[in-house]
Amino acid sequence: MSGEEHRQQPANGSGNPKPSGLQVNGWLVLALLICGAAFAMREVYRGPLELFSPDAESRPITPRGDLAEDEQTTIEIFNEASRSVVHVMTADVAMNRNTLAIMESPKGSGTGFIWDDRGYIITNYHVVHEASRFRVTMADNTSHTAVLVGGDPSQDIAVLRIDPRRVRLAPLKLGQSSNLHVGQKVFAIGSPFGLDQTLTVGVISGLGREIQAINGRVIRDVIQTDAAINPGNSGGPLLDSAGLLIGINTAIYSPTGTSAGIGFAVPADILNRIVPQLIRNGKVVRAGFGIYIYDDSTVRRRLEREGVLIRGVAPESVAEQAGLRGTQYDEDGDLYPGDLIVRIDDTQIASQNDLFDLLDQREIGETVEVEIIRNGKSLTKQVELQLIQ
Repeated sequence: MSGEEHRQQPANGSGNPKPSGLQVNGWLVLALLICGAAFAMREVYRGPLELFSPDAESRPITPRGDLAEDEQTTIEIFNEASRSVVHVMTADVAMNRNTLAIMESPKGSGTGFIWDDRGYIITNYHVVHEASRFRVTMADNTSHTAVLVGGDPSQDIAVLRIDPRRVRLAPLKLGQSSNLHVGQKVFAIGSPFGLDQTLTVGVISGLGREIQAINGRVIRDVIQTDAAINPGNSGGPLLDSAGLLIGINTAIYSPTGTSAGIGFAVPADILNRIVPQLIRNGKVVRAGFGIYIYDDSTVRRRLEREGVLIRGVAPESVAEQAGLRGTQYDEDGDLYPGDLIVRIDDTQIASQNDLFDLLDQREIGETVEVEIIRNGKSLTKQVELQLIQ
C-alpha cells in the first residue's frame, strides 16, 4: 500500500467523527424543549380548573375553650375602666372677615377620664391649651359640652367639667404610684388618631424619669412604659393589673411622632395633689418667697456657677422682709448681681427646677433656712413661705 492510498483512521475505530461539547449541549436543550412541550400539552389536555364548587359548605368550628387567665383579666380591666374614659375634642372661635360671622374651628383632640361623680374630667394641659371650646364624648357615645375648670402647665394636668345631671358617671378607682416596680404590667386606654376606646398593654419600663412640660419646667418622677401611646392618647389613664389609676399618659419619645415603645405618664400621686387644688381654685396654689429669678443659662453664663440668681424682689413680700436682694444696675449701667440661692434647709439648690421641686413640697407659712451667696460671701436667712398666686 502506498503512502498516497493510506487513510488515517479515527481514534474510536469508527468512520464517524466524535461529537463536540457544543453539539451535546444543543441536544440537551432540544430534549428539554420537547419535555416542556409535552408537559404543556398534558395541561391543555386536562382542561381549565373549575372556579366554583356547588357542594361548598361552611367548615366545622373548632371549640376555642376557656380564655387564658391573663386574657380574661385584661378583658375585665378594659370593660370596667373603659366606662370612665372619654374622648376630648377642642376648638376655638374666629370671625370670618368676609361675613363677620363667628365660626368654630377644630383645634385638636385627646383623651380624658372621669375623676368623680360631680362631672370633673381629667386630661393633659397641652390637650386643652389655647382652645376655648370643649366637647367630651362618653363611652356610650353621648357628647357633652365641657368647660375648663383650671390647669397646671408645670405638671401638664387640666380639669374639665360636664353637667353631671345629664349622664351616669363611673369614676376610675385611684391607685398609688409611689410603690410601683419596673416590670409591672400596665394598661393604657385612649383615643390614638381619633380611634376611641383603644387598649394597649405593656409593662413599666422605668421609674423616676424626667420630661419637659409645655412651659419649660421639668416634670419629675415620671413613669416610663412600653405600652403603645400615640397622638390622641394624651390625657388617658395608665392602669395597673388591678385596674387602678396609676398615671396619666402624657408624652412619647419618637423620631416619627408615632409610638416607638417609649411612653411617659405623670404619676397618680402628683394627680392626687394637683387636681384638688385645680377644682378648689382653678389653679395650683404654691408656696414661695415672692422673688423673680433668672433662667439657669443666664446664671451660668454670668456667674459661671450653679444656683438660683434673684432678679427682683416683690414689694411687701416675705423675701423683702427677710432682706433678700435682687439684681441692680447703677447709673452707669454696671450690673450688681442679686443674691444667689444655693441651699434651702438641707437641700442643695443648683437650678430653678431644684427650687420649684422643693417649694412644691412645702406648705404656706412654713419657715425655711435659705443660704445665699452675696458679694462672694455665704449668708443664711430665715424665710416664712407665702402664698404665690
